[in-house]
Amino acid sequence: MNLSELSVGEAGTVKEFTDLEMSVKLMEMGCLPGEKITVARVAPLGDPIAIHVSGYQLSLRKFEASTIILQ
Repeated sequence: MNLSELSVGEAGTVKEFTDLEMSVKLMEMGCLPGEKITVARVAPLGDPIAIHVSGYQLSLRKFEASTIILQ
């Protein structure tokens, strides 16, 4: 399952990434393997989504969220 498939309030743990270039960017923002991610909000049209990770809130596009594989 990837992050873009979760609904508001659901959580998961980062397992791996599908895009190497995007993974570097996401890891710099705190989305490290083993970190818990919770979906906080979804925009009315579904893009972007707001997540809680590493103690702060982060907004991601659906494409970026789809590169994060969860356990």
